Amino acid sequence: MPFRSMPGPSRNSTYQRLAALMLFPMCLLQGQTTNPLELVKQATPSASERLPYGKSPLQFGELRLPAGAGQFPIAILVHGGCWEVHLRNLPESVTSFELLRPIAAALATAGIASWNVEYRRLGNEGGGWPGTYQDLSRATDYLRELAPRYHLDLKHAVAVGHSSGGQLALWLGARGKLPKSSMLYTNSPLPLNGVVSVDGPPDLEADRAIEQSVCGGPVITQFIGGTPAEFPSRYREGSASGLLPIGTRQEIFVAGTLGEAWITLFKQYVAAAEKAGDPVRLLTMDSAGHFDGINPQSPAWQAVMASIQSLVSVH
Repeated sequence: MPFRSMPGPSRNSTYQRLAALMLFPMCLLQGQTTNPLELVKQATPSASERLPYGKSPLQFGELRLPAGAGQFPIAILVHGGCWEVHLRNLPESVTSFELLRPIAAALATAGIASWNVEYRRLGNEGGGWPGTYQDLSRATDYLRELAPRYHLDLKHAVAVGHSSGGQLALWLGARGKLPKSSMLYTNSPLPLNGVVSVDGPPDLEADRAIEQSVCGGPVITQFIGGTPAEFPSRYREGSASGLLPIGTRQEIFVAGTLGEAWITLFKQYVAAAEKAGDPVRLLTMDSAGHFDGINPQSPAWQAVMASIQSLVSVH
């Protein structure tokens, strides 16, 4: 799978082609190398242990360990789904933790443990702002309790997110920069060696330009509870872009088939992160579709895996 580092934003980019380029999820099952329904069928939960990190039925994660004795590096997996439970006519499994079970298995084979997190989203009681963020924050910090029992090496922890989960994974890497006045603030959040985001739009305010064509409605506005004019602090505190520099290594992948209009959003964030001094790379997977980067049977996954292995090894 050819992939390459991307330069900064192009002045010639335009959003005019967006509707034609990204009628996701209307074209979700068309023109994709990887069908998300097939990823769910690949899922192998039997080797994982489901563990609650809270009292809600959706506050749990699947912990999957490699063979042998620890200490194991750990990848926190954050699934996507347009920040909501129901995405048009797709089954809920496609917008749940189940979609990332295949990469959890691939990581275990490579000697990396995974914590595949489920969390409340739009459509769940308590989902959206601030519950979604609080769930992911709590799930991540809960690894401190799990580490001694399961021989996890938290000095080698990374977050890996796909689609809207990529945006949330970047936030997990940034939350240490939250002000104490924020509803999302936690004392001593678990530090991460890095974040790998696969097609995860990184800036919520900028992403509102594409929410209708990508998700089929004003999902970001609903997720945050209002517009940037109404809640500027929520957009700032809920996006890595509002907390720069986050001081965490970032490897951001984008599928080349999604088009330049989509890629521009990523370029703009990377330019801002680099200007702030963050270690960040943007890599495009030239012939990949939206789900190829999380399909262990796709060539695109090899590049994503290489980034994960690199980041978990950083001291």
